[in-house]
Amino acid sequence: MLDFNSTAFASPSTFILMGIPGLEDIHIWISIPFFSMYIAALVGNVLILFITKTEAVLHEPMFYFLSMLAITDLILSTSILPKMLGIFWFKYHEINFHGCLTQMFFIHAFSGVESGLLVAMALDRYVAICNPLRHSSILTNSVVTRVGIVALLRGLVLMTPHPFLVRRWPYCRTNVVPHTYCEHMAVVKLACADISINSIYSLAVIILIVGTDVACISLSYIQILYTVFNLPSKDARLKTLSTCGSHVCVILTFYIPALFSFLTHRFSKHIPQHIHILLANMYLLVPPMLNPIIYGVKTKQIRESIVRLFVSKIN
Repeated sequence: MLDFNSTAFASPSTFILMGIPGLEDIHIWISIPFFSMYIAALVGNVLILFITKTEAVLHEPMFYFLSMLAITDLILSTSILPKMLGIFWFKYHEINFHGCLTQMFFIHAFSGVESGLLVAMALDRYVAICNPLRHSSILTNSVVTRVGIVALLRGLVLMTPHPFLVRRWPYCRTNVVPHTYCEHMAVVKLACADISINSIYSLAVIILIVGTDVACISLSYIQILYTVFNLPSKDARLKTLSTCGSHVCVILTFYIPALFSFLTHRFSKHIPQHIHILLANMYLLVPPMLNPIIYGVKTKQIRESIVRLFVSKIN
């Protein structure tokens, strides 16, 4: 068994990822649902990308944003799962110091990118419902591309300071990280220095991203609901609302676990550590798995495209 005793490290070349403290004996069983979710995320998101590329009927802003979301989900889940399975299956707990910083950057940066893409998709639904006649002229391919680039750059720029701040601290107590991946605060807490700047910056970025994005999404849907409830018939209202159903479900599967994990990590001292770590893993694995399923079930164009794809393969 790997010895997790603390050792003095002024500048560690590696960190040791414990996995899920207190549940080491059942790591192999925990890996089964995690691995299943990862495979479902890979298959589902690759299928979304393939269908969006090959089906001309899906060459619309909403599906371009969905493709960007699928790529982001693939990056997020792949950033943590292979290393996590190495811990669970092969007891390979070590991670290179710079590899740890790289993993940290990708996880936090692309979480921010995903949040930005959800705002972009809310914008698409707002324009499609509130200004349907101008939808194609407002959300042109060039505008969609620029919005995607802004979402990407915002996530990369705001999260770039995290690994640089982590790198500057001395680690003189231990290099053992009580987590399954290099989560920012889990690593920073090992430093033997005043880490208040990390805590303040991390909190400020989360408030900026989540606060701004949730506010924009909320405003979009307030306007959407106002427009929908002014439609003349009940059938028209239901049909219009149904076009937003998949996006609302995706928003809930992303923000609820993420906020719950963040709040329990910072403000609750009574939740066991293994519960927090399980939640931190779930919010990075569940949305990438569920997003393709939600859109596949709730979006008529995607359902029909998938049926055509499999029928053509059978024939």
